[in-house]
Amino acid sequence: MTRPPKAKAIERLRKVLDTVPELKRLSSGSLEFQKWRRNVQVTITHTFGTDSSHGTDFNNINYSLMAFSSGTPDSAFQAAYERGLESATAVLQSMIDEIEEYWEEEKQSPKAFDAGSSISRSRSRVFVIHGHDESARESVARFLEQLELKAVILHEQPNMGRTIIEKFEDHADVDFAVVLLTPDDVGALAKNGDEMKPRARQNVILELGFFLGKLGRERVCPLVKGDVETPSDYDGVVYTPLDDTGGWRTRLIQELKVAGFDIDANRAFQT
Repeated sequence: MTRPPKAKAIERLRKVLDTVPELKRLSSGSLEFQKWRRNVQVTITHTFGTDSSHGTDFNNINYSLMAFSSGTPDSAFQAAYERGLESATAVLQSMIDEIEEYWEEEKQSPKAFDAGSSISRSRSRVFVIHGHDESARESVARFLEQLELKAVILHEQPNMGRTIIEKFEDHADVDFAVVLLTPDDVGALAKNGDEMKPRARQNVILELGFFLGKLGRERVCPLVKGDVETPSDYDGVVYTPLDDTGGWRTRLIQELKVAGFDIDANRAFQT
């Protein structure tokens, strides 16, 4: 298992740790507590691996009385539950302390664009950002595969107990991003509610901004289908029409080559 970045590992553990005060106001039989235990187990597994002792340490925590009778008051069960949460707090904090003390800071890859660098086929991963237009998504993904590139489509990746944003972050380690701005939504200014215009999905706009910051504009290629509204902060950028004639394929190849990809354009047009 690839170890997550130090800051990300600490963030995930703090997230489940910060929930403990709220859990103390509930009981061990609550659905919220059961969900929390499951979330912690998943977090530990994705942080330290399946074979580490960290998961065992957490799973060994007891949240109930070891011995009781029919006359044992409810307050005793609640006290045992809260002691278990206090033990969990100590264990989770110890894990955070371990990461802060002993994990080395990950080396940051330079974001500066180097047009002279070459990206080999073996590690060429291209994230395909898309909305509801399945036809456009499949056309672009299959075209990338013809170029012997790996098309990363988020919903095709396993969930592994992660939230959507965690899953997105885990698969965002790519060399290039293709953004499909397709007219899936409509919208307008509040004062112009009767002038609705076609727009891309909100997740598409969010992910576009993410990869502009992560990769730089030189490694992000926006493909626009139809008369769709584009982000105002991105004005001035030359968009490539996602047309039926397939002219976007030639433009995408050009962008990939300028970005340093070692690709054989002839493969794209073989039947």
